[in-house]
This record gives sequence, structure tokens and C-alpha cells, in this order.
Amino acid sequence: MPLSDEINARLKEAMKAKDAVRVACLRLIVAAFKNRAIEKRGELDDAECIKVLSTLAKQRGESIEMFKQGGRSDLADKESAELKIIQSFLPAALSEGEIQKIVEQTIAEVGAAGPKDMGKVMKALGPKVAGRADGKLVSDAVKAQLLKP
Repeated sequence: MPLSDEINARLKEAMKAKDAVRVACLRLIVAAFKNRAIEKRGELDDAECIKVLSTLAKQRGESIEMFKQGGRSDLADKESAELKIIQSFLPAALSEGEIQKIVEQTIAEVGAAGPKDMGKVMKALGPKVAGRADGKLVSDAVKAQLLKP
């Protein structure tokens, strides 16, 4: 079952259960999918849906930090609940050790020799870590590996 269909099915279940928080979050996800499909001018596949979900999760994480800094624990709690719902549809996140292993393998596959080859490595890594690791963590791991003497 495609991810978008699964989310629509979960939305119907949440509506029947009268779970307001879940309904609101799932409607937000469906709207984000529709907006992305309109931008793309076509249907979304699961990989694109995961990208949209990753973006939404990252936005929620940033919002939680900002609300906590601003002393708005009520809004931070709401965002945390939404983040949990969004993360339930994302693939399991990679640990730092797993990221390092994938980076090392990809560097060997691409034959990268130094920092100038970072673009090639990142391009090859994209599909391997899509939706399972933060881009900044991956980028930092690649830099560290390529700068090793």
C-alpha cells in the first residue's frame, strides 16, 4: 500500500475515533502531500512522501526548541505530539555508527580521494539515507571521512 493511501486510511480511523490531535496532524500531512503533488504536477511516490514527512518532522523539531525557549510548554507539547505521529510514518532513523558505515562504503564505491569529491559522495549517499538520517549529520560524517589523512 502506498504511503499516501496508508495515511488517508489512518485519517479515516482517527476521524471515527474522534481523535482531534491525530486528525489535525494527518490532515496537515495530506495537505503537504497535495501541495507537493501540485508543485511536481504529478503523483507522489513513497520516496517523495518520505521527503515531505522528513521536512515536516524537522519543522516540528525546530518549533519545539523555539517554543521551549519562549516558555510556551503548551505549544511545545502540541508540536511533540504531532512529531510522534509524523515519525510513525518515517522509516527507522539510522544511528551514527550506521551512518559512518554507509559513508565509508559509499566513499569506497565512488573512489573519493579528498574534500573536492564531496559532491559525488553526497549524490551517491542521497538515496541510501533518504528519510532515515539528517542531512547535516551525513554531511558532517562525509567531511570527517574525506578530511582524514
